Amino acid sequence: MESWIVDLRYSARRLASRPGYLMLAVLTLALGAGGSAAIYSVVRTLLLEPLPVAREAEVGVLWDPGDWTEEEFLYLRPHFPGFSRMAAMTTQDSTLELPGEPLRMVHGTLATAELFDVLGTAPLLGRTFKAGDDLAGAEPVAVLSHGLWRELGGDASILGRRLEVGGISRTVVGVMPSGFWFPSPTTRIWTAVPLSSTNRSGNYALVGRVAQSARVDHMEGPLQALAKTLGARFKYPTDWDKTKSPAITPLREFLVGKIRPSLLATSAAMALILMMACVNVAALMLGQVGRRSTELSVRTALGAGRKRLLQQLVIESLLIGALAGAAGALIAMAGFQVLVGSLPLGELAETARLDWTLFWAAIGVALIAAAAIVVVPGIALWRGNLQGSIATSRTGGISGAGGRGGRLDGGLVVTQIALAVLLAAGAGLLLRSVAALRAIDPGLHVDRIAVLDAAMPSELSSDQRRQEVLSLLPALEKLPGVRAAAATQKLPLRGPGDSWGIAIEGKPDLAESTTYFRIVTPHYFQALGMPIRRGRGLLATDRAGTERVVVINEALAAKYFPGEDPLGRILHTGFDERGERIVGVVGNVPEANLSEPPVPARYMLYEQVPYASYQVSFVLSAASAQEVPRLLEAGRGTIEREGRRIALQRTVTFGSIFEEAIGAPRQIAVLLSLLAGLALVLGAVGVYGMISQFVTRRTREYGIRIALGLKPVRVVTQVMGRGLRLVVLGSAAGIVGALLSTRLLASLLYGVGATDPRALVGAVVALLAVGALAAFVPARRASRTDPASVLRQE
Repeated sequence: MESWIVDLRYSARRLASRPGYLMLAVLTLALGAGGSAAIYSVVRTLLLEPLPVAREAEVGVLWDPGDWTEEEFLYLRPHFPGFSRMAAMTTQDSTLELPGEPLRMVHGTLATAELFDVLGTAPLLGRTFKAGDDLAGAEPVAVLSHGLWRELGGDASILGRRLEVGGISRTVVGVMPSGFWFPSPTTRIWTAVPLSSTNRSGNYALVGRVAQSARVDHMEGPLQALAKTLGARFKYPTDWDKTKSPAITPLREFLVGKIRPSLLATSAAMALILMMACVNVAALMLGQVGRRSTELSVRTALGAGRKRLLQQLVIESLLIGALAGAAGALIAMAGFQVLVGSLPLGELAETARLDWTLFWAAIGVALIAAAAIVVVPGIALWRGNLQGSIATSRTGGISGAGGRGGRLDGGLVVTQIALAVLLAAGAGLLLRSVAALRAIDPGLHVDRIAVLDAAMPSELSSDQRRQEVLSLLPALEKLPGVRAAAATQKLPLRGPGDSWGIAIEGKPDLAESTTYFRIVTPHYFQALGMPIRRGRGLLATDRAGTERVVVINEALAAKYFPGEDPLGRILHTGFDERGERIVGVVGNVPEANLSEPPVPARYMLYEQVPYASYQVSFVLSAASAQEVPRLLEAGRGTIEREGRRIALQRTVTFGSIFEEAIGAPRQIAVLLSLLAGLALVLGAVGVYGMISQFVTRRTREYGIRIALGLKPVRVVTQVMGRGLRLVVLGSAAGIVGALLSTRLLASLLYGVGATDPRALVGAVVALLAVGALAAFVPARRASRTDPASVLRQE
């Protein structure tokens, strides 16, 4: 024990005398361990840990989620072949009215009575839904999340209490336990939906638990039987035929499948960083042991025990690992927050948490690896020839420079460069993909639009909702700086949905088609900056009681009226047998996704449509981008003051909606670029460390050669040539690796191939530049070797 304490103090003094080496080794190891712990904590939470569902492998979601109707569910409810239980559910934000507080929004889920039986999770308090809760005329009930229950006081007496949810007085019958979530961690309340066999609106997803003897991945027979049953009862449009491709998605894939590629790509990148960090630390420690070979040989010759010397080397490496652990803990905490904000986790970000077990496991592995790194060369010195080691040092270590140690150092550098090229190529591909997405013209005034999302109680009738929207618009239009104000139930770039059937007079073959359908107010096109291509837009004079009119986009005109003039033609949506007359054609905008081709869409007025959604988005057009933040604040105040039955959800610029539409590529590109930058730094450190050690070992040789007439510029050329050869070899290996692995990013790319030559060339050029700079510093030092000083040492 005394020897360990003495050696610990000795190792601490030695490390303190080499602050550059200490800082480099500690930070390199800390970055690798801390970063790995951060990313793998996210991966473990979302991809590996069990979901808050009993026996999740037995639960799956049927095909076409979000398109099932109450009519279909009630028809199939008596018998779902192959399933023990089946539930219908849909997400719906609801208003929550509390005495003495302003109207607020809560994320909610509407479901049938079977939902919690399918999920198999027991409540913390009370009960979940029971049979009959979803029947028409049943008492409205609600189940609260643990978080909402705590916000409302966290008292068990809440059971039986009535809450105004969505304008309906509901009885609280249960509270779910902490940690439970479905279908999103942000869900705060579950309400039983009263089903109607005449409701044909496709809003639901069907979630089922397979029968005891069945498996989710072997349900082809029952699903085909289910599709056959549907086909015998319902007739579907070609684009929405549910009988074509019946399938079931495992619950985990349904909930987290969209973020899996992003997580795996980031995990792979972080694994490469960890490998580079380990390689760098290995090279640094090997270099230190190599430099101390003469010292260790002399100490052994003077009587020092070789076992004791090896013990000192191990303690020094463990001390570096301990310091790296402390620094890595800080990096892990900071990196975890950056990752959660940078990855496209969406609402799932609330479930992510830092796993310290993974962090300490990474540090433990690093400590073992560090000890092994110094033990191997230490044993080699132990078994070596002391006289030969001392003689080698007297000749300047020339033989060792090009021997096995030099080849090992060079191999480590080549490995680092290859990994850095791989990361830089992936980052380059994503950056080019993001640039291609940003170059898309959405056909809107993206930078000059303020958006205010709101919702109304679901209990309000369509007429009441329409009146709430229309009565608020004049106050918004009067705000200083507003050029145009409008409202709609769904804005562009916010995903698919709200597709309604369409029929065209004179074209009976199109009777089963559907297009995007938007309910808007008259100044909608002016507010968004959508150009009128033909005819006119929607006017304030187009009111209820007048002829119903509709404006279509260019994609609808091209698809349904090729070579024809659509103006004046009659469309049928089902509101009135007289239909709607086309009065104008507007430019295409990406109604669902930024990268999709133009899709048919049509626009009608709130006042002429008998349906009004409980959700509404107000859009305010400003004269310049600088005015948008002020309009958001003013609009918020107006809605809170004037919107008596309207609850504000969020305020956002349309520019941020555009950035969100770019999606995962944008977020992963930023993160991967940071990792690629870190890889470049680590690669530069590797090149610098290797060349620096090479120069140190050959200092006497260079001094003698300069004394004999070798020009300093030749020394620089020779040393840099050695470094650049390693960079070229590493780049070649990295290109091969990139060609084989960048296809993993294919799902995140747009407008660029997985083997794009520009990304590969850019990565190689960056590494060559960094490698040249890293090699130049020790090369310049070598060229300034003083021959007289070297000869005096001889």
